[in-house]
Amino acid sequence: MSSIQNKVVLITGASSGIGEATARLLAQRGAHVVLGARRTDRLEKLAAEIKVAGGSARFRRLDVANLDDMQAFVDDAHEAFGKIDVIINNAGLMPLSPLDALKVGEWNQMIDVNIRGVLHGIAAGLPIFKKQKSGQFINVSSIGGHAVFAGAAVYCATKFAVLAISEGLRQEVGADVRVTVISPGVTESELASTITHEGMQEGMREFRKIAIPPEAIGRAIAFSIEQPDDVDVNEIIVRPTASPY
Repeated sequence: MSSIQNKVVLITGASSGIGEATARLLAQRGAHVVLGARRTDRLEKLAAEIKVAGGSARFRRLDVANLDDMQAFVDDAHEAFGKIDVIINNAGLMPLSPLDALKVGEWNQMIDVNIRGVLHGIAAGLPIFKKQKSGQFINVSSIGGHAVFAGAAVYCATKFAVLAISEGLRQEVGADVRVTVISPGVTESELASTITHEGMQEGMREFRKIAIPPEAIGRAIAFSIEQPDDVDVNEIIVRPTASPY
């Protein structure tokens, strides 16, 4: 029996890309997946497909930038299952642009989703994990959390923040709660569709020609979950073999 069997796993940004692929994989391995995103039509379809395949899934509309929304998402899952084993803070935005384009609104969106969204997941889940004396946060960063690229300064800053927050959390929660950071390289997803700057759009099309499928990231996430409780996999970087970054 998989050690993922019967674990209750909450996934933000579950309507596409890494979140969707991870939900399908973990459900196949016996987890009860709880799906959160803003696009409920996609969540409903995904949950139905997981159930048809023999898995367990429920969903709820979620805006991670709203703390009350995140709290309700976590509380609903806890009420339904009586426990929460894993929270995957996966929701993210990547509207890249040079700083002199002054896309301040897009900067704020990335800060709200990529940083506050992770903090809200921690705020909603940590009291439950501490009471249970068990649990795991899996926070999705990026190779952009390890190096800064022109045109991606704010995005990279948000992903560096995910690393810093996760490491601080790991040091604070100690023996009972596991903290994992997954840093994907170029991965097939809808992230690039949020880019509005024409020059960055063209550059990203070239950059993404070697993208790996989101299932590759899902397998890394599953690996971190299935470790024994006394083993905390703190960070995994997953990128295309051909990637120079």
